Amino acid sequence: MFRCDYFYSVTSQVAQQVEVNTVAASFAGLATRITILHRYIVGELRKPELLHHLPENDALAGLCGAMISAWEVYSSPKAVILFVVEDVTYNICDQRFHEYEIRRQRPDIHVIRRNLTQISEQGRLTADKKLFIDGDEIAVVYFRAGYEPGQYHSEAEWDARLTIERSCAIKSPSIHYHLAGTKKVQQEIARPGVLKRFLTESEAEQVGQLFTGLYTLDRSAEGDKAVQMAMENPDHFVLKPQREGGGNNVYGAEIKEVLERLKDSQEREAYILMDRIRPPVQQNYLVRPHLPVTLAEVVSELGIFGAVLGSGKDIQFTNYSGHMLRTKLSSVNEGGVAAGLGALDSVFLFD
Repeated sequence: MFRCDYFYSVTSQVAQQVEVNTVAASFAGLATRITILHRYIVGELRKPELLHHLPENDALAGLCGAMISAWEVYSSPKAVILFVVEDVTYNICDQRFHEYEIRRQRPDIHVIRRNLTQISEQGRLTADKKLFIDGDEIAVVYFRAGYEPGQYHSEAEWDARLTIERSCAIKSPSIHYHLAGTKKVQQEIARPGVLKRFLTESEAEQVGQLFTGLYTLDRSAEGDKAVQMAMENPDHFVLKPQREGGGNNVYGAEIKEVLERLKDSQEREAYILMDRIRPPVQQNYLVRPHLPVTLAEVVSELGIFGAVLGSGKDIQFTNYSGHMLRTKLSSVNEGGVAAGLGALDSVFLFD
């Protein structure tokens, strides 16, 4: 299960990809409820003629349907779905919606929640690579944690991750797809001609329009050139490490400081450089706890959810699973909802 995030670029007049999220593909549950909330508000305003501008959002049903399909492929009626969660889950409401939706669609499927430490203590593999957690056979593993280094407190948590990867349970994401969602892979796929290895020429042309400038920072002539570009015009770029979940990128003058420190070290290869996308600025109200509701200048980021089920040999299905809109203050670089800088929002379509 994925969420690909996009800004509409004022400069190029097209939507451009910000990043791809795998483990951090969250908010499908809450985004679905926000759409319902805003449709209700339009009704309260007695403006039913506006309802068709607010598209239906089936993100939660789509992603949970994908997990159920994976459970069916595993083909063990008593097996359960495992949610891998943080020690303290601040986004628990969004996750619980997934549990309730799975139960709504398939009352016979049970969901259990464990953190990596618990999995290291309770998990075991059988000789035929079946994963059991505290007596339950695991059909599907849904990672909602494991992308932050701080979530691996010791070798026990890394061993838990390895145990899961060695098992025949279906993973979302598997380590292959987890790595495929990194910024480095995003940068390499954007190289001229690479998309044509996977798509038809017309498809590659359309998908290629979604990419903004992405540059390697490898220790090479090409990487040195990218470093020089960033040093000369840091406000034109974003410096990105191989991380998910927000709050890790570097902007503006800080880019120069980081690159000065990393300039000749191998550590700079842990980053990529991306053109900064300039989305249109609008006015809207952000409703946030303990803060007054005032009209503010904001920008919006669209997330598209999707799911793919397959193996190294074939793809069983791939589909669009809904959307999420996140609106943040135009004056801030990071737009984390949990950090209070942004808010979940709804798409309003117009010609």
